[in-house]
Amino acid sequence: MRLLFVEDDPRIAEPTVEAMREAGYAVTWAQTGPEGLEAALLGDFPLIVLDVMLPGLDGFELARELRAGGIEAAILFLTARGELDDRVQGLDLGGDAYLVKPFAVPELLATLRALSRRERGQAAPQVTFAGGRGALDTVSRTVAWDGREVAVTGREYALLEVLSLAPERWFAREELLDRVWGPEFGGEARIVDVYVRYVRRKLAPEAITSERGRGYRVEK
Repeated sequence: MRLLFVEDDPRIAEPTVEAMREAGYAVTWAQTGPEGLEAALLGDFPLIVLDVMLPGLDGFELARELRAGGIEAAILFLTARGELDDRVQGLDLGGDAYLVKPFAVPELLATLRALSRRERGQAAPQVTFAGGRGALDTVSRTVAWDGREVAVTGREYALLEVLSLAPERWFAREELLDRVWGPEFGGEARIVDVYVRYVRRKLAPEAITSERGRGYRVEK
């Protein structure tokens, strides 16, 4: 799938573009708002990834111009501005998803896969786990427990998605660290344990099963 990526910081853009291309996307990289607008209007991109803080034309203004110009591509915002008002503004302008920097590349790719399914008109399956008590919507990236939506962070969602897409399989801490935080993460592997506790606290202790020497899993 063709993808337009508009990001002015090469330190972020270059490894991200490489990862997206390795995942099979045909990526066009623009470094300013005006360059992104021109590329989007001339090209045919089902997916557009926009940084918000862009020179010349910020991501919100660019999204407004794209929608006014009849561009119906799915738009994913990337930004260090994570306040609720900013997220609401981006979605109100026609954005489809929002990731806050610093983001993990696996989380970005999972979001792109969900948006790609929607662009192809495929119904996103609702992934269930823990005997049906837990459910994930892979497009809206929301989590429900016992039929009630539960607010989770992007990283918590990514952890649950990895586990729930392979129920009954044990994941070692190091594998979850690589899949959710990415191989470039330089922190301690124990961060996985911390986020498992976060998820259990929000859902229920039985949402994620653990066993010494085997790691973590979710039940079907």
